Amino acid sequence: MRAEVADDILRTYLHVRDGGGVDRIEAGQEFWPALAAGKLPHLDAGRLMSAFTFIGAWETWERHPAGEELVMLLSGEVMLTLEQDGGEHRVLLKSAGDYVLVPTGTWHTASSHVESTLLFLTPGAGTEHRPVK
Repeated sequence: MRAEVADDILRTYLHVRDGGGVDRIEAGQEFWPALAAGKLPHLDAGRLMSAFTFIGAWETWERHPAGEELVMLLSGEVMLTLEQDGGEHRVLLKSAGDYVLVPTGTWHTASSHVESTLLFLTPGAGTEHRPVK
């Protein structure tokens, strides 16, 4: 199979289906609200590869009961905070390519003091969110 044209993971996410197929998904402003509202149930199977750029602290914690999530730094510097063993465990991602495998079902959030981009490979089924206090 020939490669098509280059794509940008910040604009076009990838759904890696169970069984090995991959679908492109436009990452417009409607995507995340539709996903959170359960309007994209076909994404529950497999994993979603996505990326976004941010600065500051996330407004929510999240967890993924369907499997581990890969969180990889593409640029900037990010403090990833995981709730583990009754406390908060912090991991600093400071070089492009640094990554963490967030354990199944572990609440996590992130913050950055500089513009940063993270890449995610997420098992989406059953994902939960709660506000950061």
